[in-house]
Amino acid sequence: MKRRNRYVIAVIAVVTVALVIGNIVLFNALPKPKRLQQPVEVDYGVSDPQFQRTMGVLMQTPIVDGNRIALLEDGEAIYAGMLEAIDDAEHSITFETYEFWGEEAAGAFASALSEAAERGVAVHALLDFIGSAAADPDKLEQMKDAGVELIRWREPSWYELARFNHRTHRKLLITDGTTGFTGGANVADNWLPDDDGEAYRDNHFRLEGPVVGNLQAAFMENWLDASGTLPLGEAYFPELDDAGELPMQVVNSAPREGYHRIRKMLLYAIAAAEEQITIGTAYFYPDPDFLGALTDASDRGVTVRILVPGDSIDKGFVRHASVNRWEPMLEAGVEIYEYQPSMYHSKLLSIDDQWASIGSTNLDNRSFRINDETNVNVYDTAFARDIRHLVEEDLDDAERYDLERWQDRPWHKRLAGWLTMTIGGHL
Repeated sequence: MKRRNRYVIAVIAVVTVALVIGNIVLFNALPKPKRLQQPVEVDYGVSDPQFQRTMGVLMQTPIVDGNRIALLEDGEAIYAGMLEAIDDAEHSITFETYEFWGEEAAGAFASALSEAAERGVAVHALLDFIGSAAADPDKLEQMKDAGVELIRWREPSWYELARFNHRTHRKLLITDGTTGFTGGANVADNWLPDDDGEAYRDNHFRLEGPVVGNLQAAFMENWLDASGTLPLGEAYFPELDDAGELPMQVVNSAPREGYHRIRKMLLYAIAAAEEQITIGTAYFYPDPDFLGALTDASDRGVTVRILVPGDSIDKGFVRHASVNRWEPMLEAGVEIYEYQPSMYHSKLLSIDDQWASIGSTNLDNRSFRINDETNVNVYDTAFARDIRHLVEEDLDDAERYDLERWQDRPWHKRLAGWLTMTIGGHL
């Protein structure tokens, strides 16, 4: 009887492990349903009022007027602006990021957030568990001891193993509910110059006006999911006066069914392009349907330019897999450039000098369906033109990757790309 009981227990254990593994594979590896696969076709451009009306409805988030935005270029300026806002905060700070590590970068933020909490500011910090795995434990304890409410997003637990691969890739800082920051930069030493003066190339943005309330709502969405609490009141959601004249829209995307908004948003915007699409992205590995949309845009006469990292990319396997898919785009005339000086980490999109999108989203399937992401759309001619110019300035330090180079690339790079595509599938 005892032997039989041991046998039953062993069978139950094996079945349980199999179910857990199957659950992980099901939720983390397989494509999600209801994914837009048919080409998007519209008979109007991004300058048409119909584009803005449709975008507001499709994304289920309002387009709000009266905003102002300021560009912060590269780590030193980005961190200085964010740390100044933290130091000036009087009521609340909400902070969410993917990477958080490094003596200089994370150390400065840990000290600033701790000091804010000690002077009575309500500080909430949401750090992705994987992205903050290299963080100094003493810095994390310093923040907790000072009164910072700190949560590691998707920290491993037996009852949430199926969601472990769902990372937060958002980069949000909101102080007093009135000033917001978002863009491409994490908080890590890679964004600060090393001994050779090299640092990640990136762009971040400081926002003021009613749109900051929507950024705060984006943070609260994940804070509620992580903590089960929902901070409210004037300290977090004050009345926001107009700070400028820009119409803006916050768009959130998440792995949850029905929340894969950013891929849909980008496909719609690409379909509405009439003259030019200018893109800067750290990782360019979307699905074939997305690549087809860019190819179709080029075929109908739109100038499509894409800036990506070159040899300095921090994930070379992604680059090789991406390059393997470029032939149809290159044949159609899509212009692809590789940034040379350092790792290019920005996430910028401008269409027809009419519409721009900035934020945390890369053009890859991890951003489109596995990560939590937040972008800000700006419906303004001058700003969209500025974003185009920002990418064009970096093109001066880039090399064009043409069809001849693609055809002549060595066999070992082809093999590396094929292996990555095979192992990664459509992720």
